[in-house]
Amino acid sequence: MNFDFKTRLALILLFFGCPLWAQSYETIYSAHLRNGFAIRHYTSAVVGDKTRLYLSRDSENNYAEVPTAEITGIEPEQIALPAASAVPESKQRPIPELITTAATNTNIDPDFLASVIRAESGFNPHARSPKGAQGLMQLMPQTAAKLGVRNAYDPEANVNGGSEYLRQLLAQYHGDAQKALAAYNAGPQRVQQYKGVPPYRETRTYVARVINEYNRKKHSAQKSSPTSKTDELTPRANAPSAKNPAK
Repeated sequence: MNFDFKTRLALILLFFGCPLWAQSYETIYSAHLRNGFAIRHYTSAVVGDKTRLYLSRDSENNYAEVPTAEITGIEPEQIALPAASAVPESKQRPIPELITTAATNTNIDPDFLASVIRAESGFNPHARSPKGAQGLMQLMPQTAAKLGVRNAYDPEANVNGGSEYLRQLLAQYHGDAQKALAAYNAGPQRVQQYKGVPPYRETRTYVARVINEYNRKKHSAQKSSPTSKTDELTPRANAPSAKNPAK
């Protein structure tokens, strides 16, 4: 029996378990700003004279808000969806449990870790940024490799690796949470270059978002238990001395 080239190719791919149509994509958008930067997001909404750029598909609270007049244009782009985690979902530990374990191992406040994860991925273990950051804590492939994370879409491996990286940054900046967060978002080289939080709108918005979320958690805990101690961080992205979120 004779087959044409396309039929033979389809049979070969099917035999080896890697069909050509297995790769799927999704659309994400880039909002280009007058200052030359771009903010990638899933959807947007105009609120008064500002535009909210939603950074997570699954969370309405994970957004960057910028003046609409600062946006020069929004362009769509196609990105490949990540491969599924090698760990079956039925055997994966709950994310709050992973956070508690990682917090204990790194001596970081679990509320702080949770605030970082919310800002990074909206608790989506399959999240992937256009730049290639992967999983719950949005690890770049080279960072994941240095941390020994073989599969960044494995929630447990991702949280363990991301929290260890955050611990290293907190140690590097002597407990300055703002510098550590800025380095996590923009890279330590940028924090060194600007001797603090770099003047990037995206980074400053990210730092403020994490700190505000952390303080919200602490205030909620204090209301439910008035005798509990609240260790608050300053929400100002350029403040020289934020309190250490480590225990």
